[in-house]
Amino acid sequence: MRETLLGMTLAELTQVALSVGLQRYAARQIAQWLYVRRVHDIDEMTNLSKQAREQLKAAYVVGAEPPMYAMRSTDGTVKYLFGAGGANTVESVFIPDADRATLCVSSQVGCKMNCRFCMTGKQGFSADLTTNRILNQIFSLPEHDRLTNVVFMGMGEPMDNIDNVLKALEIITGDYGLGWSPKRITVSTVGIRKGLKRFLDESQCHLAVSMHSPMAAQRREWMPAERSYPIAELVEMLKGYDWSGQRRLSFEYIMFKDCNDSLTYAKEVTKLLRGLECRVNLIRFHALPPVDSTPSLRQAQDRLGSGTSSPPMDLRPTDMERMVWFRDYLTLHGVRATIRASRGEDILAACGMLSTDRERQQNEQKE
Repeated sequence: MRETLLGMTLAELTQVALSVGLQRYAARQIAQWLYVRRVHDIDEMTNLSKQAREQLKAAYVVGAEPPMYAMRSTDGTVKYLFGAGGANTVESVFIPDADRATLCVSSQVGCKMNCRFCMTGKQGFSADLTTNRILNQIFSLPEHDRLTNVVFMGMGEPMDNIDNVLKALEIITGDYGLGWSPKRITVSTVGIRKGLKRFLDESQCHLAVSMHSPMAAQRREWMPAERSYPIAELVEMLKGYDWSGQRRLSFEYIMFKDCNDSLTYAKEVTKLLRGLECRVNLIRFHALPPVDSTPSLRQAQDRLGSGTSSPPMDLRPTDMERMVWFRDYLTLHGVRATIRASRGEDILAACGMLSTDRERQQNEQKE
């Protein structure tokens, strides 16, 4: 099987160039074709000799693949399904907003974290995405030329696939790649310590931490990762880094009605984050529609109920009035807070829904 060039760093492309008898500088030429001109075929690399192109084609392909499917929201949000090797698929969400256009990319097929409110975690874990599969979501995006920002908040836990995520970040920010400022990229995590430390030490991209509850016992119930990576210890670790410059630290906080939206929780959040330069993004929960409304959701509930004491269907969105109050309380008490606009609810833009539906269809075809 031929290797993919898309997803290779400049150092790796240098070895490729030397292997086919080219000079070292040819690596930058190949990178230019891949990452700037976004070619789909080695024959398009016309400043390489025909012989060099033939030798490249014998062992390599570009490795760019278009999305398999798209769902479009009335608000302009587009959810894409990409192949991820074999029968695996992953999701990306394109979110246009005035002069800003953000792509939410995935880093794994499924997820090991098993957060109670997340559809992806209930799929189980299948595979880490290669750097090629991560970058393909960006480079094969039909709206690629409109992109202003990328967030690693799709399927999977980025710090659990840190090698491939860091390679992707190098290519996106490198002068031989997209040449983006790290300020245009945000990577999320539940707080996996080893991968997070590497990310903080080897990258200048923004960080978003999934908090969702400041209470350790409740966070353990919702997010099993709390057992190994307590939010209090994570906050102490983050206090050892400088967040006063251009790099931004944020905490993601999905608000659930009558679960984590009271004064008690607001006080605990401010207490936990006191002394840390950061902001809190309050997020409205994307409630799932009634299970009987679609076969895919009926099958999803079967998964969600398996081995789970209380499936996420019992969690409900907090009303906007309460979210505004919570935001204002945090801000008044020294913690910057914002309410993230909810997008794509009519296409089930929350991660995991489209790939779950695709899996259902494939299973039905086999029966």
